[in-house]
Amino acid sequence: MPETTVSVKDQVRQFVLDYARGRGTTTVTDEESLLKNNVVDSLGVFRMIAFLEDTFPITIEDTDMVPENFQTINDIEAFVVSKGSVEAGQCAHSPAMAQN
Repeated sequence: MPETTVSVKDQVRQFVLDYARGRGTTTVTDEESLLKNNVVDSLGVFRMIAFLEDTFPITIEDTDMVPENFQTINDIEAFVVSKGSVEAGQCAHSPAMAQN
């Protein structure tokens, strides 16, 4: 299966939208509060953490699991970048995204 190159933010946005669709949400802005607006719940945060660790070469420590890191799509992108795995706007290869 061919790989598709997708930015960090695009991959995070796609994950959030896929999760949110099951909760009745079909659009999310990059600055929208995912937690306060109930786009992502506590289970969704744990799934997101697993997704981020599987998608990017990062390990998320217990001390990283604070709302500030997962509040918005922009916050999540900044968090991934701060972990040193990729630069802002940089692309990562994601065969999973090619399936969608």
